[in-house]
Amino acid sequence: MGAFHAYDIRGVYNRDFDRETVYRVGYFLPELLGADKVLVGRDDRESSPEMHKALLKGITDAGADVYDLGLTTTPMVYFATGKYGFKASAQITASHNPREYNGLKISRENALPVGFDTGLGRLKEWIETRELTASGKRGEVHQMDIKGEYIEFLTKYKRDLSGLNIGMDLSNGMAALLIKDVIGGESDLLHYIFDDMDGTFPNHEANPLVPENIVDLQRLVKDRGCDIGVIFDGDADRVMFVDENGRFISPDLMIALMGHYFLEERGERGAVLQDIRSSKAVGEYLAPMGAEMHTWRVGRAFAAHKLREIDGIYGGELAGHYYFKDFYYSDSGILAALIILGIVAKKRREGRSLSSLISDIEKYNNSGEINFRIEKKREAMDRVRDYFASSEKPTAYYDFDGYRVEFESWWFNIRPSNTEPYLRFIAEAKGEDLLALKVSKVRELLKEFE
Repeated sequence: MGAFHAYDIRGVYNRDFDRETVYRVGYFLPELLGADKVLVGRDDRESSPEMHKALLKGITDAGADVYDLGLTTTPMVYFATGKYGFKASAQITASHNPREYNGLKISRENALPVGFDTGLGRLKEWIETRELTASGKRGEVHQMDIKGEYIEFLTKYKRDLSGLNIGMDLSNGMAALLIKDVIGGESDLLHYIFDDMDGTFPNHEANPLVPENIVDLQRLVKDRGCDIGVIFDGDADRVMFVDENGRFISPDLMIALMGHYFLEERGERGAVLQDIRSSKAVGEYLAPMGAEMHTWRVGRAFAAHKLREIDGIYGGELAGHYYFKDFYYSDSGILAALIILGIVAKKRREGRSLSSLISDIEKYNNSGEINFRIEKKREAMDRVRDYFASSEKPTAYYDFDGYRVEFESWWFNIRPSNTEPYLRFIAEAKGEDLLALKVSKVRELLKEFE
């Protein structure tokens, strides 16, 4: 079963896993998490109704009750899990993946994610080795509707957006379920594209990190003279932005921009979380506001636990996930969008454009993530680390999620893919020439491993 990964269960449906796998997940999930009731939601993919039926049958055959949310964004499941004290929940989704994919995101009590090391590995083992035995009783299915109260919760974060011209691409994903109820319908200053839920994703894949998938949003922003463009992924747990010129903004920089809400407007002080790939500029921008930056591993399975552990205010990742103490330490694309829109609207009334705000943050040249196809990942990573650590004096060193090594005027992170024979490399430097020099050297060092 190649669908079990570090963060979730995901793959091509009927190739990497099938209806029987989903049934068994449902059957063993109550035992795994000590739950007598399980919260379930689903996205609008073509295979989701079949998976939903199998999951519910597995849960109820095991004797547990199901509380069925029906069509939901993934953050709606987190919200209901935390608010109503469910010990187990599952969202049927493949997030940003192409239409033929599907999967399950599993959470435990307090909306904490269940990753491979915290339950999915054991679940996989049980599915592969244990026999199914008839339960003494069959569970019941209860319909549950939280859309109204979730909209009410989100609306608390909506600020005065008057005068702000917004372009929004919903990617035919689950954000379309409720975004207009929160922000408003189409108007002279609010423009939507691909705003109907369609799990076949007819316009573009629901992955905003792929440049070709934001082309339509960039065109919309330029054509309508927008101050900001917003794009969600398929299940609405991620959000990304383009500025008034249509330029894509690296999602980690928005961690810094959010400081104007949490640290300035609300006056909070304390820990803010970033992932190991995040720009040094984020911490440098937030430190004067009173933030204590923490760096941690990539992925919700790690970030949500870490933010809770450090009692952090909020945090984010390069991939466009943003986590909030206010939201059970979980991620919500719409909540993040509301915070960012409020900041940009306020600054716009003060005469500042989004691009000028980002220029205050962005002080380094960035390589973007570069992938190297390498089988001997550990040896290759060690080679890069050892070369630079011996030729220059590091100012900081992190050895989780691969290596992040920082120097006076540049830094790099090199980390292995969890599922593919790839090394992922990213670097930043003060100046294009220095960055080009370092990236060229890394390519040279890795050539013998490719």
